[in-house]
Amino acid sequence: MNDLSPLPQYLVKRYEGWKATIHSENHAWYRRLAEEGQRPRAMVISCCDSRVHVTSIFGADSGEFFIHRNIANLVPAHAPDGQQHGTSAAVEYAVTALKVTHLIVMGHTRCGGVAGCHAMCSGHAPEMDEATSFVGRWMDILRPGYERVKDLPEDQQVPALEREAVMTSIRNLLTFPFVKEAVEAGTLTLHGLIHDIADGTLVQATGDGTRWTPV
Repeated sequence: MNDLSPLPQYLVKRYEGWKATIHSENHAWYRRLAEEGQRPRAMVISCCDSRVHVTSIFGADSGEFFIHRNIANLVPAHAPDGQQHGTSAAVEYAVTALKVTHLIVMGHTRCGGVAGCHAMCSGHAPEMDEATSFVGRWMDILRPGYERVKDLPEDQQVPALEREAVMTSIRNLLTFPFVKEAVEAGTLTLHGLIHDIADGTLVQATGDGTRWTPV
């Protein structure tokens, strides 16, 4: 196989700068993380969107968050079918092995995945309905959410579906027996957030998820 290329020089320069400054100045901390392993207090499930920078938003250092990113910050329902499930595996590891005490699903405004789901479900993106569309089949997780927002005024549907993406993931998390048990035992709390990319604000779901309040 001869398909691999050297790392672009702009990334090499950024790495060299990080290694010479941040890593060098915190060398003992990185060595401790390597030798003692990670002990994150929280898992964050967020979107792959390059505009969402979880560690910057919360000012987190290495070792603080166990982060999983996927299209539209979705969690599928518990489905132990012997197949390969990246998101479910990450949740299982965080809750059963790392024993995180907080599990945060963080959505965001202007989400391309959510907008794509809306287009697919409303009949405006037939290509996503094809069995060969990986994005379309992933966004099937959010189809029930579309049914809950489709009768809203058109300009409200996508923002409402962004909130549905978070709450669908929260509901699906509770179908995992080990998540449900930890929540009921009081050793794990679930949190739903929406990050506004433009103004930097965070809102959080409260109660049953029908109310969103500023953080």
